[in-house]
Parts: sequence; structure tokens; C-alpha cells
Amino acid sequence: MANCIRALCNSDIKEGFRLGNDVSLPETKVPSPQKPLAKIGGAPPSDRKILAFFAGKMHGYLRPILLKHWENKDPDMKIFGRLKKDSYAWHMKNSKYCICAKGYEVNSPRVVEALVNGCVPVILSDNFVPPFFEILDWESFAVFVLEKDIPNLKNILVSIPESRYVEMQGRVTQVRQHFLWHSTPLKYDLFHMVLHSIWYNRVMRLSP
Repeated sequence: MANCIRALCNSDIKEGFRLGNDVSLPETKVPSPQKPLAKIGGAPPSDRKILAFFAGKMHGYLRPILLKHWENKDPDMKIFGRLKKDSYAWHMKNSKYCICAKGYEVNSPRVVEALVNGCVPVILSDNFVPPFFEILDWESFAVFVLEKDIPNLKNILVSIPESRYVEMQGRVTQVRQHFLWHSTPLKYDLFHMVLHSIWYNRVMRLSP
């Protein structure tokens, strides 16, 4: 196994993910294999009136902490447990920032869901290595918040200038092509990005 390149969704440094050797895979859901690109996108930045959104099952230790601090505490922070599918999608499409809080593992389908719906991801997951980090500048289209800073989450988000948010949201719409499946793979889509990451790590290991 020492010489293998592992492709992992649970790209957790503390669980043995090896930078420069292993490949971080995005977690994705395809609602309709026949129409994988259905319902992509959301409201433009100026029409997104919700500051931050999260909804999900209480997996792991972190999500209950998030709800303890923010559920029903602030009208700008739409933080819930489980929501119906349509309500979940609507909130993603109308929020500026989507909280991607880890569950049992460091990764979450919310990261890709946020990108697909035009919502800037807020990564709440220490030790998470994001997919394609060797190519994509994640800090240009996502916000990384330490788990210990959950009580200060709103202050962190409102401190981001509006111009910076608009810039990040624009980059979200640019990079989401790399996280989409197609019935027939297209250049630079998720299929090719995974292959590129494996190739890249292989080449880097062979380099003198």
C-alpha cells in the first residue's frame, strides 16, 4: 500500500491522508443520471438575501455544536436540522454562504452542492484536504473557518467585504464545471479532474 495512490473522499490528514500521494475526491450526488445538469445555479449575488445556511442530520460532534450556537438565534443565520428536499435546495440557491460542516467524516456532499447552486462554501472541517487542491485556489472561492470559531461565525462572514463576496461567488460559477458529471465526459469536468489528480500525483512522485 505504501506505493499506491489512494483516491479518498475522507481526505483527513489526521486519519492518514498523505499529501502529495493520495487524491482527494469530492462527494457528489446526481439526482437524475439522465439529466445530471438539471437545476444548476441559483439567484444572482444581489438577490441572495440570506447570509448563511446549513441543514442536515446531526452526524458527528460538530454539527450539534453549530446548531447549539446558531439554530433560531439570528435571522441572518438559517441554521437547521433536517429540511425537506425542496426547501433545502431553495435555501442553497438564495444564500450567500453555505456552511459545509463535517459529519462523521471531514468531507461532505454540501461542498459540491454549494458550488453547483452558486453558494460560496464555508468549510467547517479541520484537517480536511479539499479536492483538486493542487490545481484550484480554494481560498479564492471558499471560506475556511476553524471549528473553534463557530461562536464567531457570523462576525467572520459579515467582515468579508461585499466586493470580495461578489468576486468569490463569480469564481464559484467558474469552478463548478470541474465538479459536474456528464452523461459523456467533457473536458475539465469531474471525470477528467479526478484522472488529472491521479496523474499529477504520479508524475510528482516520479520527479527527481
